This record gives sequence, C-alpha cells and structure tokens, in this order.
Amino acid sequence: MELAHSLLLNEEALAQITEAKRPVFIFEWLRFLDKVLVAANKVDVKEKQKKLVEQLTGLISSAPGPPTRKLLAKNLATLYSIGDTFTVFQTLDKCNDIIRSKDDTTAYLPTKLAAVACVGAFYEKMGRMLGSSFPDTINNLLKALKSAESQGRGEILISLQKVLSGLGGAAASCHRDIYKNARSLLTDRSMAVRCAVAKCLLELQNEAVFMWTTELENMATLCFKALEGSNYGVRVAVAKLLGTVMATALMPKQAAVMRQNVKRSTLEEVLELMATGFLRGGSGFLKSGGEMLKGGGSVSREVRVGVTQAYVVFVTTLGGQWLERNFATFLSHVLDLVSHPRATQTHVEAVYSRRCVSFMLRATLGGLLGEKAQIAAGKEICRAISKQMRAVEAVLNDVNGENKTGAADVSASQHVMVCALKELGSLVQSLSATASPLIQEPSIGLLETVTSVLLHPSMAARLAAAWCLRCVAVALPYQLTPLLDRCAERINHLKNSPEAVSGYSFAMAALLGGVHQCPLGIPHSKGKLVVSIAEDLLRTAAQNSRLSLQRTQAGWLLLGALMTLGPSLVRYHLPKMLLLWRNVFPRSQKELEAEKARGDSFTWQVTLEGRAGALCAMRSFVAHCPELLTEDVIRRLMTPIECAMTMISHVPAIIKVHGAHLKASAAMVRLRLYDILALLPPKTYEGSFNALLRELVAEFTLTDNSSNTTTSLLRSLCHYDDSVLMGSWLQETDHKSIEDQLQPNSASGSGALEHDPSSIYLRVPVGEAIPGPLPLGVSVIDASVALFGVVFPHVSFKHRLQMLDHFAECIKQAKGVRQQAVQLNIFTAVLSALKGLAENKSTLGPEEVRKSALALVMGALDNPNPILRCAAGEALGRMAQVVGEATFIARMAQTSFDKLKSARDVVSRTGHSLALGCLHRYVGGIGSGQHLKTSVSILLALAQDGSSHEVQTWALHSLALIVDSSGPMYRGYVEPTLSLVLTLLLTVPPSHTEVHQCLGRCLGALITTVGPELQGNGATISTIRSSCLVGCAIMQDHSDSLVQAAAISCLQQLHMFAPRHVNLSSLVLCLCVHLCSSHLLLRRAAVACLRQLAQREASEVCEYAMSLAKKAGNDKDTAINLNVTETGLEGALFGMLDHETDRKLCSDIHDTLGHMLSSFAVEKLSHWLKLCKDVLAATTDVGGAVTFEVEKDEDSEKKDEMDDDIMFAGLGEDDRSKPSVAPRWVTRVFAADCLCRIILLCENTDKAHFDLATARSTQAKIPKGDLLVLHLSDLIRMAFMAATDHSNQLRMAGLQALEDIIKKFACVPEPEFPGHVILEQYQANVGAALRPAFSPDTPSDITAKACQVCSTWIGSGVVSDLNDLRRVHNLLVSSLDKVQAGKGSSSQLYSESATTMEKLAVLKAWAEVYVVAMKIKKEAESKPVKPVRSGDEDDDDLGADVLPPDSLITLVQPELPSLSQLWLAMLRDYALLTLPAEFSSQLPPDGGAFYTPETIDTARLHYRNSWAPVLHAVALWLSSTGFGACEQKDVSPALSKAPALRTGVSWTVKNFEEFVKDRMHLMLGVSIEFLCFPRPEEPIEHIMSCLHTLSTLLESPSAKTHIAEDQLLAVELLNVLHRLLLTRDPPAVQLQVTAVVQETIRAAQDHLQQQNINKGQEEEGLRDSQLTLGEGGETGELVPGSSLVFAAMELLVFILIRHLPQLNTRVTKSPSHVPIRPQRLPEESARLVANTVSILAELPSLCSPAGSMTILPTVLFLITGVLRETAVKTADNSVPTSVSAALQGIKTIITSPLARVDSLQTQWTALVKSSLASVLEDSQPDESRPDLDDISMLTAITLFLLSASNELVGVTVLQKGCMERFRNALNSCDPSVQARCYQLLLSVFQHPSRPLSTPYIHALAPLMVEKLKAVEHSRPRTAAELQAVQEGIRVLENLVGMGEEQNRVQLVALLVPTLISYLLDENAIPSASQVSKGLHDFALQNLMRIGPLYPASFKKVIGASPELKTRLESAVRANQASSKAKDAARKAQPTVQVAPTIKLKTSFF
Repeated sequence: MELAHSLLLNEEALAQITEAKRPVFIFEWLRFLDKVLVAANKVDVKEKQKKLVEQLTGLISSAPGPPTRKLLAKNLATLYSIGDTFTVFQTLDKCNDIIRSKDDTTAYLPTKLAAVACVGAFYEKMGRMLGSSFPDTINNLLKALKSAESQGRGEILISLQKVLSGLGGAAASCHRDIYKNARSLLTDRSMAVRCAVAKCLLELQNEAVFMWTTELENMATLCFKALEGSNYGVRVAVAKLLGTVMATALMPKQAAVMRQNVKRSTLEEVLELMATGFLRGGSGFLKSGGEMLKGGGSVSREVRVGVTQAYVVFVTTLGGQWLERNFATFLSHVLDLVSHPRATQTHVEAVYSRRCVSFMLRATLGGLLGEKAQIAAGKEICRAISKQMRAVEAVLNDVNGENKTGAADVSASQHVMVCALKELGSLVQSLSATASPLIQEPSIGLLETVTSVLLHPSMAARLAAAWCLRCVAVALPYQLTPLLDRCAERINHLKNSPEAVSGYSFAMAALLGGVHQCPLGIPHSKGKLVVSIAEDLLRTAAQNSRLSLQRTQAGWLLLGALMTLGPSLVRYHLPKMLLLWRNVFPRSQKELEAEKARGDSFTWQVTLEGRAGALCAMRSFVAHCPELLTEDVIRRLMTPIECAMTMISHVPAIIKVHGAHLKASAAMVRLRLYDILALLPPKTYEGSFNALLRELVAEFTLTDNSSNTTTSLLRSLCHYDDSVLMGSWLQETDHKSIEDQLQPNSASGSGALEHDPSSIYLRVPVGEAIPGPLPLGVSVIDASVALFGVVFPHVSFKHRLQMLDHFAECIKQAKGVRQQAVQLNIFTAVLSALKGLAENKSTLGPEEVRKSALALVMGALDNPNPILRCAAGEALGRMAQVVGEATFIARMAQTSFDKLKSARDVVSRTGHSLALGCLHRYVGGIGSGQHLKTSVSILLALAQDGSSHEVQTWALHSLALIVDSSGPMYRGYVEPTLSLVLTLLLTVPPSHTEVHQCLGRCLGALITTVGPELQGNGATISTIRSSCLVGCAIMQDHSDSLVQAAAISCLQQLHMFAPRHVNLSSLVLCLCVHLCSSHLLLRRAAVACLRQLAQREASEVCEYAMSLAKKAGNDKDTAINLNVTETGLEGALFGMLDHETDRKLCSDIHDTLGHMLSSFAVEKLSHWLKLCKDVLAATTDVGGAVTFEVEKDEDSEKKDEMDDDIMFAGLGEDDRSKPSVAPRWVTRVFAADCLCRIILLCENTDKAHFDLATARSTQAKIPKGDLLVLHLSDLIRMAFMAATDHSNQLRMAGLQALEDIIKKFACVPEPEFPGHVILEQYQANVGAALRPAFSPDTPSDITAKACQVCSTWIGSGVVSDLNDLRRVHNLLVSSLDKVQAGKGSSSQLYSESATTMEKLAVLKAWAEVYVVAMKIKKEAESKPVKPVRSGDEDDDDLGADVLPPDSLITLVQPELPSLSQLWLAMLRDYALLTLPAEFSSQLPPDGGAFYTPETIDTARLHYRNSWAPVLHAVALWLSSTGFGACEQKDVSPALSKAPALRTGVSWTVKNFEEFVKDRMHLMLGVSIEFLCFPRPEEPIEHIMSCLHTLSTLLESPSAKTHIAEDQLLAVELLNVLHRLLLTRDPPAVQLQVTAVVQETIRAAQDHLQQQNINKGQEEEGLRDSQLTLGEGGETGELVPGSSLVFAAMELLVFILIRHLPQLNTRVTKSPSHVPIRPQRLPEESARLVANTVSILAELPSLCSPAGSMTILPTVLFLITGVLRETAVKTADNSVPTSVSAALQGIKTIITSPLARVDSLQTQWTALVKSSLASVLEDSQPDESRPDLDDISMLTAITLFLLSASNELVGVTVLQKGCMERFRNALNSCDPSVQARCYQLLLSVFQHPSRPLSTPYIHALAPLMVEKLKAVEHSRPRTAAELQAVQEGIRVLENLVGMGEEQNRVQLVALLVPTLISYLLDENAIPSASQVSKGLHDFALQNLMRIGPLYPASFKKVIGASPELKTRLESAVRANQASSKAKDAARKAQPTVQVAPTIKLKTSFF
C-alpha cells in the first residue's frame, strides 16, 4: 500500500501485484492523489500533468468500480482546475465518445459510467470555464439516458445534476430538455433512479423558473406519482423536491425573479396543491375517472406519508419566521386535511391521517419555533379548538335537526380535536414550566377550552382532551391538584350526562397517571376522593340503564388509575378493592351457570365491560404495587381471575345468543385477563394451564377469527440487527412515527388512545410522545403471544408436543394470505416461548418435541416472505440455545450446509445462510467452533454471487454474525474475509445499499476481532489495517446515510484500537458535516464517535473543528457546510441540544460536552463561560427575567481583550451562523450544570482561581492567563439569570450554582479594600435572586433549595452590615411563619411530603445560621477585649464596617423560643422514623410534627437530609440555656399553635431532671444511632455535626452529670466512636472524636470528685474509704463492656496505633518488620496524638488505686512509646505538641496521689523504676537515630528524678544511667543541648531531697567546671554558645550558694578565676566580636555581684593571685572609662538576660 503513495501511479508496482489486488492499489493511489493535489506545489503538478492525465484517462477504460470512478472523476477535475486546462476539451471529447459508444455489454458498462462521472465532475468543478461545450454534452447525456439501463440512468442523472450545479443560470437553454427527459423517470421502476431524478430536478429548480410557475401543478402530480410504491429513500428525496419547489413558488429566489417576470403563487394555491396529494394521491386532480366510480379508492399510504414529509420540508425551507407569521393559516389548513372525508374513510385511515398531521405540526412547531413563538402558536391552537367545539355544540343543541350535515361534521371534528389537543399537549409538555404564561392568559382560557372538549360526543376527542390536561399538569405541577378537584366536582355535578361521566373520568385518570412525573406529588386525601367517586359510580351504575355502561367503565378506570400512585397510598384502600373485585365475578360454578341463563344483550355488555374494567384495575395494581403482593393477596386475587378464565369459555355461547356486537367486549375481557396473568407468577395458576393454553392458541392461530390479523411483536422478538434483512422494516429515523404506517403487520403504526382508554394513565413507553395502544384485535393477539411465552416454560412436554403439532396443522390448513398471517403469529409465539425458555434456563424437551419444533422452523426457512425467514432463522438459533446439545446443533448446521450446496433459488439460499448466522449467534464461538470453517467458506462463496443482491445481503449479514460471535477463533479467516469485503465494496453498485450496509457490519466485526493487534507494525497487520482504512474511506463516500454511519462506527473502533493510525482531522471534518445530517442514525453515529474521541483527545478534536471552521470561512466557495461557527464544536453541540429529541443522541451530546469540559474548560475558561452565558442569557421575554443593565460599560472594555478564538467574527452567511431558535430551557439547565462543573474543576486544578490578588498579578504577567475569580461578575450574573427564570428546573440549577459560588468565594479577600471580601459587592444580586423563591406560589423543592442558599449566604460571613443581612434574614423569618402554621394548613397543592420537605429545609437553614452565629459569638468571647478609645469617633467606625461579634445572634435570638421547640419536635420525629421496621407499631398513628403517616417513606428521606445541623443547633441551645432551664413557665402563645409541641410544663425540680433526662436521651439516641452505622453515602458534614453536638452537649453541667451517672451510656458512646474511627478516616473526624472522649472522661472525673466529697463528708474518720471509689474497686479488675476506662483505652490505643504503628509490639517483633526511623508527624497527626496522650494520662484518676495499678503499666508504656517515637529534633528547636503532651502526661501520673497509698507502695515503686528504665533505654545514643531529641529525653528523666525522688534514691543502676545521659548532654557539640542540660541539672541540684541530689553533684560538678574552664581558650562564637556558658555559670553560682560556709572558699575559688578568665584585655575590647564582648560583660557583671555576696571568700581568692587582681582591675577601669550613656545602657543590659532559645509550651516543673 505504501507504494501507492506517489504523485504518479507506480506502474511497476502495479504490474507486480496480483490481478485481485489491483483495484485496491489503484483506489489507494487515487485516495492519495485526492489529498495531495490540493496541497501540492502547482509547478510540480504542471510538470507531471501530461503523464497524470494519461494515467487517469487510461483508468477510465479499465472498467473501474463505483467508488473508484467517483474518485477518478474528482481527481481529473481537480487536476485541471489546479494545472493547465489546455487538454481539458480533448479529455471531455474522449468521455463523450465513450458515452456515445453503441457497446451495450455489461463488461463495457463500468467504462461508460466512469466517463459519465468524469463529465459531471468537470462541469461541477469548472462550470462556465468549459464555455459553450455544454449543449453537446447535455444532449449526449440525455440521448444516452433514453437507452441506458437502471445503473446508467442513475449515474447520468447524477452527472446532469453536477453539470447543472456547475453551470448555474448559464445552462438555461437546456433546462427544458433536461426537465422533459428527467420527469418521466420519476416513476422509474428502480428506486435508485427515482432518487437520482429527484436530486437532479431539485438542482434544476434553482434556476429553471418554469418548474415552480407554469409547470407547478404538473410537478406536484409527478411527485405524487413518484411516491406510489416508493421506499424510504425515494420518499425523503421526493418530499425534499416537492417541498422545496412549493416553497420556491411561494417565495422565489431573488435572482431568478429579477430575470423574468414571474407570477408568484399564493399560499392558498400552494397548500391546495399539496392537499391534493394528501387527500387524492397520485390520481390527478379531477381526472380520477374510473377509480372514483369504483368506490373511491383510498390514497396509497406511501403517497400520504411522502406528502406529509413534503409539508415539513416546505415549512422548514421557508423558515421559523415565516411559520410564526403564517401559523394560523398553516394550522387551519392541516386541520382541514384531517377533517376531510377522504382522509378518514375507515377508522384506521383516520388514525393514519391524524398521525401524519400530528407529525407535520410537531416537526415544524416543535423544531422551528422558539419558546416565545411556541406560546403564540399554543394560543392559536386553543382558538382552533374552541371554534371547533362551538360548532359541535351548535349541532348538538340543534333539536329540530335543521342542520342535516351535522352528524358528519361532529365525527370529522373529532379528528381535528385529537390532532389539535395532541399537539397542544406536546407543546405544553416541551415548554414545561415556561408554558405558564400560556396557561394563565385569561383571553385564551386554555384550561377552560380543553376541559370543554371533555363533553365532546366522540370518545377519541374526550381522551385527547384528558391527555392534554395530563400534559399541562406534568408541565406545571401546581395545576395538578386544582384540576383533579375541578374534575371531581364536575363529575359529581354532571352525574347524569354519559359524556360528562366518561370525559371527566378520563381526565381524572390521566391526571392520576401523570402524578409519577411530578416529584412533589398530590395530597394524600385525593386518593380517598377518587375511591369515593369510583365507588359511587360503580354503585349507581345499575340505577340508570342510559348511564350503566359509562359509569361502570369510569369507575373501574378511576380505580385502575389510582393504583399508579403506588403502594404507600393503595395500602389504605386494598381491603375495599379486594372486596370490590370479588363481588364483580360470580362466586361459584353454580352462579356462573345460573348467570348464563339470565340477562339480555345490554346487561351482558355492561357485565363484560365491568369485568374487563375490574381485571384492568387488578392488572394496574399488580404492575404498580408489587410490594403489596403478599401470598395472601395473590390468593385472594386468584379467585376472581380463575372465575374469569372459566367465564371466557362460556362467552362464545352467549355471543351466539345475544349477537355479535358483544365480541369487542369479550375480546376486551380476554385482553385484560392475558395482561394480568403475564404479570403474576405462573405457579399461581398452574391448575388452569390447559384451559388457558387452549384460549391462547386459538387466539393467535386465528381459529375463531375470520380476519387475518397479525401480531405486532415479531419485530421486537427478532434481533435488532436483523432489520437490514426485512427490507420494509425501517431502522430508526426522524420519520418513525409516520413511517410505521407502512410496516407490513396489521394496523401497524395505527396506535390511538381510543383503542384502550386505560393507557391514558399508564406510563408512556420510552421514546413515544403519547401512548398509542394498537386496535383491540391486534392487542389481544399480542397479549396472547406474550402470555404464551410466559406459560410455555412451565408446561409439560406432552402438551408442548401437542401444541407444536397443532401449529403445523394450522399452517397446513390455511391458504394464501391467511396462511402468511397464521404463520407469522405462530412464529412470534414460538419465538416468545423459546425466549421464555432461555430466560428460565430450562430445556425444550425430549427428542419428539425437538423434532416437531425443528420441522416447524425448517419449513419456514424457505418461505417467500423475508420476515418469516428472519423469524425462522432467529427461532432456529434460540432453539439451539435452549437444547444446548452438540449433536443437535451439528444436525441443524448440516441440514443448512446440504441445502446451501444444492439449492439454486434465492429464497432457500437466503433463509439457510441466515440460519447459519443465527446458530453461531446463539451458541457462541466455542459451541459452534467445529462448523466455523464450513460456514465461512459457504458464506464467502454466496457473498460473491453477483447475480442476486438479496443473497449477497443475507450471506454477508450472517457472516457478520459469525465474525461477531466467534471472536478470536475467527482470526485465521480475517484476511480472506477482508479481501472479499474490499472487493465487494469496490464493485457492488451503490444503489444496492443493503449489501453495503452488511459489508459495513462485516468490516466492523472484523476490526473488533483483530482488536488491539491493530497497533502492531508487522507486515500482515499493516496490510489488514490499511485494508480497513480503505474500506472505511469507500463507505464514507457512499451516498446512503446508513452506510456512512457504518463507516463512522468502523473508524470509531479503529480509533479505539489503533488511535495513531486514524487521521483525526479528516475524521473530525466528516463528523462535523454529519452533525446536521437529516438522518437520525448518521447523527447518532457522529455524536457517538465524537463522544469516544472526546474522552481521549477533546482539545485536539475541538482545535481541528475550529481550524476547519476558519478555513471554511476563508474559502467561501467550498461546498462543505461545516455546521461549526466561531463558538467551535462545543457551540455546535449546544445548538444541537435545542433541536434533537432522540434520548440516546442527547445523552451522548451531554457526555461529549462533559468530556470536553473536564479536559480543557479550565484552560479556555473565558470561552466556556461565554458559551454558558450565551445559552443562559437567552431567556424568553415572557414576563422576562430581570436583566442586568448596570454592567454594560465593563463589557465593552472586555471586548478589547478577548481571546483570538472568539475574535474572528461570523463565518459563512449570516443566517447560518445565528441559531434559528433561542436555546430551550432544557439546554439552559444543562448550561447551568456545566457552570457548576467548571467551578468544581477550577477548584481541583489551582487555588489561584479563588484568589483575586494572585489572579491580578498573574494576569499582569501573562495577559492570556485566565482565572475564574476574574469572571466572578459573570458567574453571579449567570446564576442570577438561571435562578429567576420561568423554568423550575432552571431555577433549581441556578440556586445550586449560586450556592456553589457563595461557598467557593466567601473567603476571597478584596485586595483593594483590606478587611472586606470580594462577594460583598454582589449582595443585592444574591438577595434579588433569592426573593422570588420565597413567593407563596413557588414549588416546595425550590423554596427548600433557596433556604439552603440563604443559610449558606448568611453563614458565609460575607455581609457585614446588619441591614443588608436583614433582607435575606427576613425571607427566612417569613418561611418560619409558614412552618408554625402547623399541619392542617388550608389550600394544599402538593403532597404532604412536599410540605415536610419545605418545613424541614426552613428548620435546617435556621439551624445552620444559629450554629454559625454561636461560633462567631464564641470566638468573640475568647478574643481579648479591645481597649475602648475615649471620644465618640469610634462609634461611627464600628457601625460602618465591622460587624459586632454577636449581631448574627441578635437576629436569631427573637426566634429562638419557637425555633428550639420546633427543632426538638423535628428531632423527635426523626428519632421515631429511624426505628427499625419491627417497631413500626410504636409510631404515633397520626404522624409526627412534620409528617403524616401516609407519606412516611418519602418523609424519611427529607428528615435524613436535614437532621444533622438541627441536632447541632439544639445541642448549642441546650448547653447555652442550661438545658432550657430558662424557658419561661408558660410557653409563649405563638407556640401553642405550633404542631405537637409540649406546652405548659410545670417546673418542679424532679420534673426538671426528668426533662433533662428526656432531652439527653433524645440527643444521645439520635447521635449514637447515626454514628453506629453512618451510610457510606452520608456526607462527612453530618458526622462532624454529630460529633460537635456531642462535645457541645457534654460541656453543659447537666449533661455531664447525666452521662457520668449512667456509666453504661458513656461506655456505649465510646464504643460507637471507636467503631466510627474504624470506618471513617479524615483527621478532622478523629480530632473531634478525641474532643468528645475528653469531655466524657472529664464528666466522669467531676462525678468521681463529687462522690469523694460526699463520701468524705459522711465518713470523716475513715481514710480508707477512698480506696474503693473509682473503677476497679479493691481488686483492680476492669470489666470490658461496662468499664468506661477500658472503652476509652481501646479507642485511644486505636488512634495511637493508627498514627504510630511502631508502638504495636506485635508489629515490631514480627519477622517481616523493617524498623522505621522515627520522623516528624504531620501537624494534624501530632495534634491527635497529643490529645490522645493527654486523655490517657487522665484515665488513672478515674480508677480506684487498685484499678489504676491495672492500667498504669499500659498507659506509661504508651506514653513513653510516644515520647520515643516523636522526640525528633526540629530545625527551629521547637518541641512537637505530641512530645510536650507526653512529658505533661508523665508529670501528671508521677505526681498523682497514688504514691501516698501505703498498700500499693511496692507496686508503685517498681512501676516508676521500670518507666524510668524504659526512658533511659530509649534515650541511649544510637547511630540509627542521629536526630533523637536529647533534650526531651533529658527533660523526661529530670521529671522522674524530681517528682519520684523517694522511689529512686539509691537505685544505682538507674542513677548510673541518668548520670550517663547528663554527661553525654554536657559533652554534646550542640550548644542548645548543653544550655538546656545546665538548666535541668540546676533543678536536680536544687532538689530538696539531699540523698537524691548529692550523688549527681559529686558526679557531674567536676565535669562542668572543666567545661567552663575550657571556655577561656575557645571563646563562644555564636549567641547559642554564649547562652550555654551563661547557663553553666548560673549552675556554678547556685552551687556556691548551696555550699556550707566552711567549704565556700574552695567553691568561690572555682568560680571567680573562671569568670576572670572570660575578661578581655582592654586593648582587645574594640576588635572583639559581639559575642565575645557579651561574654566579657557577663563575667564582669557577675564578678561585681559575687564580691558583695561573699566578701571574705572573694578577698581571699583575689588576694591569693595578683594576676587575677590586675586583670579584674583593668577591666573595671575600662568599664568606668566608657561614657555615662554607655554605662547606663550597660547597667540595663544584664537585667535582660538572653532568653533561653528552647521554650517549652508548658512548664513541667
């Protein structure tokens, strides 16, 4: 393949390869040439042009295939347009000669076609440059057209189209000829030719004025004729032609009109012409002649569907604005179509016509108009409805019958009503909440108009009106309850009108069915209302025969609808329902017999309808309330159901007696029975299988049915992929809703509500706009087939055999059309049964059953009907699956092999090849491995059978199935299959699209098989890969959209496996072009591919799209419409969201945009924010949202600094770059969500996005830098626009965005105004955005969200002015009043749970505000009070900018009395609701303070969202008021209204304690219940709230006593906290846990002290009483489970081990343990460890002395361990918190009173000794621990020596160790260690116990003196060294002081010479360093102080050494000589001693 990449064709390489590969080589060269010619240097091209032209023209005569000829022509044309054009006429003549050639053989055909293609390409590319040669060329083509076969005709027409497009108006002289020759081909028998003609004429009409003037009528007639017998492709092409011609006739193109004087058609004329096609078809206008006489044949459906599409093209071409202006005319015209008698000759025809008209309205109104225009259109539709209704009422009130045609008018009006109401419903539903202006407009009265139709005499119109009301209620849920009430009131009022009973019950049922789409629901009482109405209707049905039928139907319909409300509501009415059901049916066989004898035809009709209704309500119950289906309920349901089964067998006899009109009612009963049985488990009706199966089989084998009705389920039971084989069974398209009419099964696509009124309350199937149940005849058969599938797996083998034999018999007996119908039904049933077997994992049965089944299926494999063959193949595969035996599969495969080898007819070859594919599909690669080779070889042979394209299609399809299912086993066959696929792609004519589609499937399957191998570089893999790419390229260039879609999905897979080899830029170009394709599947494929690309390389994709858009903007003449404008690909996708309705497509667009957003939204922030802003700013002006006018000017500044990628202005024509409609609300909601995602992404990327100062400095450096904080005003503006919109969903999204913005930006300071934050300037905007959400008519969910935002805003601390805060605060106050109104508030629109949600949200918001307020207050109290300046100026200052710390609390204070009660009530509710199910009997029967018992399930969720902040708030309130001790005696009157609150408590002390106890239990209960098992999805904030609650509670004295008195409670609390630590990790949680533990321990300590005091008072005399108090008693035993100390130890040890795993001896002793060097703990861990250690040290005080001895070893072990592991030197010599806590802990323990307990003396001493020994061991110098902090260790040792002196005196081992450590420290080279060591030694030396201190003085003083003497020779160089010396001298001085008088001289003799040696020589002073001088001064000061202290000794020492004396004197002199000022300074100096550099946080001594 590489050799093909050269400018000239490499002829040597071509000669060397095999014949078969040449076409591929040539095609690859042409592909290369196509890319290279455009980019190459013109000079190079001109040099080689001659040779190139020769090579290319040579290829024309080498019989190239279709893709090759297309590329060849394109390249030749490009070559001439780039290079010289001298020889172009020669080449053109050569082509014309080939076309003229008389050679008609098939071998010469490709050459002719290639020449035709070249001619077309030349003219298209060069047009008028080819001068006047065109008449000859055109005549030549037209001549050839007359004699050509279909492929030639198609190619010539395509070329003519290109010639026309190239020449434009210049070819006017030939227009007529072309028109005359082409138009006759519009009815060609080849569909491909019809398409080509349509495209050619479409091109022609651009210039040929006559087509849309004089020839307009003929054009229309031609198009109608072309539509007869057409396929989908032709319909689309002809509709486009017809629609465009009509639009042009109405609004001609300017240029054409200028040239000729044109008569323009009027709108009426044009519409009249189109209507002819819709109503009369292709039979001409009045020339209908014979056909009319033959009984007015109906229009062919293809014509009607085609014309419908043409209407849509017509309106779309004219555009949205035209439609807006002319909507009234258009509407009345299309509604007239459906009222015309010709459109509604039979019921099914009428339904089809209605579908078509609805499609026209939906496609134009829904797509072309923006929201504002849609509302206007809605008003227009309302007017049309009321006009019709007035006409109907006139007829109905016309008593004398003057109006003869009235009845016909009324029946025609029903269809108009259905279309208008259906469209109105769809319109309102798509507008959602933005439709409110339409509903509220009084002049229109939409609701009145629609409700009036409920009294229309026709059922279809009444149902449509009911459906429309359901749409209104779903769009505007606040209408739901009022509408229900209104209907209920009317139904009671108009009980005696049959229409009213029927119409209003339809409406109520529809509204009830819509409730599940309204999350806020309806009040529970409405259920009772419906039940009472329904009961009343059923009870009174028998009273009045005129109304019996309607009342019965209405009653049951309402009950069926009620069931959709779900179990929580139905539960209450179930007993009554079961009773009603039981009473409808006879109780026993006897009653049944008796019944048969009675009654007339009318009573039987009512009875049957009643029973059908009851079964329908049962079915609804089973479907919607599965939770209530207990065994008992099923048993009670089975009684009436079994009775119904028995009754069915009697019905035929009754029909015989009373007439055939009962048949429909009987069928309805059967339908309902089958439906409910299919939902129940088959085990429940095993006993009735025989009778039931008889009925089912009779039903679908049409035994008692004379019409040939077929089921509609076959398509859904066949595999989706097989649709390509079924020809007429279309894939999904935008026209699905009308194309369904043309499907072959009975009544296909004729769904309508009146076929089954119960569908009005059922859920609408996905993808449908409105439920469309099929006619009863089809529905019954469908239901029987479905039930057969359910029952079959449970039937005995014997019966299975009987049924299968019976099926064969039925097929044999039927003939002709009937046989086809019976066979279709039977096959659908068999498929359904096999599917059921597979799902149940059961087998088909023994040999004879299999034989019978196999015979049945094999017989259909060669049925001429392709649908049956498909079904048979599918059945064969499924059978292989359920039999699952290799021999059976082998036999089936062998049969097909034999058949395929011998058979020559198309039918059996296709059927059996599919059978092979299906076998592989269902048995999979392994099961069918041995047949793989044979299957592949046979199918490859069949695929090459050029004589029948049908055989090729089926064979290729099966091959694709095999490749798919074989997976890697197919690897060996990839190369031959791939080469076949390529060969076929290059040779099969493009008109055989099915073959190409199957080739695409094969290629895709092959790519998957090779898979990741495709990345390789081996020769074979490269060949495979390039073959795949060539295949994709051929398919991309195909004209059929399905083939293009297949190409895209192949490229998508290639990109997945080998991304480097797929050319992204060309792929992106292709995808962008397809985004606006008119074919749904192509758009889907393009978006799905983009979605995958965006996951990996979003930014590249968008850059390619952008550069392509720029390029397309620059060359105006490019024919490619890229659909991408300056907003880039993202903008195009946002635009698509407004037009697309397909769910899959929209979800893929959302995903694609999501991937793009996460991959580069942060880099291109401005671009994305602008995108979102443009979408959000497009609010409709309906009562419009408030817009910002203020910030216009700053916007204009921003314009100058816009990014380049936004700079270049609109591309292409203006109308294309502007979106046709403003973004719809759904898109705006998505944009608001994107906004939130952008904020989140920025947060995760870089904190600079939230720092204005950094952002500004960054921007100054890098102007392109883009940070979120710079766009804050835009963010606020967008959130504001969204939050104040009409659409509720958008309001929610806007409030969410606002909350995110407040949370993320609350603390961002404003650099220009220190002390202020950046958000302050947006106070007004936030207030304005929140205010509308608190208006009374706002839905609860929005108010709830707004409360959340309010509390976030108030708590964020942004607002500093009380008055500004009040604005938002008042909103919350107003909501609080709502909450206090209690349960029974007046008008309720939504369900009780919505009220619950709103009230709880308000309470939660208040709680959050209160928590923040208390926090601020607490912080303010703990800060030191600022000194108040005198004067009054400070008042102003304070008021202006600083918020007094307790202002927030002053806002909350007034509400607290009522709030606290409400909060407590809410917590009580929550506590009850969290009880497990088995305690449900304890719940209060009438609900709680804020929930009702009916809505308990939904209420739980709301409580779960809001309890945590409330709990925290209550804790704060309780602890600040001393558990509400200050609540007044009488609770304020405002509260007495409040729900379920305790009022008027009488306060005795006893009572108060119980009161505290109750509240404590409530608070602790809720907390512990939650902390026991927080669900993983619970936010961490809830856990934190809970822990804060506990610690706050335990601060209050009452709570402390409570928890200390009930020790088990405290133990449980600690156990729960321990468990919480095991599951939740964040340090914040752990810290908070330690705080709670500390409070708990403190409470216990206080309690113990209190007990001690009490005991002490009682037993003055007995000292020993203290020994038993505290845990552990006398024995010292701590019982796990009841011991608080044990629980605390467990938890604390867990924390220590989590952060310091080295403490765990098991770990350190395990053989795999690698010792870790101790290292500095992170800050949070250090704090945690410190807290833990300090709690540990407190624990012994809770125990009795014996108890303490039990735990002390552990405690000391842990504390010394912590000391060892965390005593690490730090750079700044600071002491880690954990170390200081450990030291403090040691001190606490050693100084505890235990030492004084006599009985424990020995234990205690041993403990202290061993602890000291551990510390000594740990502090041993060790190479492995160079960074050990000696100072901390020394401090610990000193602590032991000082605090436990008695125990340690005379223990030589320890003494030796201690001295050793001190010695090491003195010898340390670190001066700070020395200094600290001197300090510690001083404290040891000074210890009052002489026996302790003396040994140390003896041992260490000499060393000290030595060290200090040495200083003379090495003077200190740093301040630290100086300090060490000073500290040493201090110790020495103290020793002198401690010495006895008689020894003092020796001591002074040590000290004074040392000091004098520190003095400097007077000459040396000036040059000495600062430190050295410091030493000199220090020595002098001390000497001058010592002299007076010990005069005698001093004199003696000085006297003894004259040298000393002279040094001292000279120093004193020098000192005095310096000036007075210096002297003063010096005097001051010694008093300020250099502070020790090491500061301990706590003083331990």
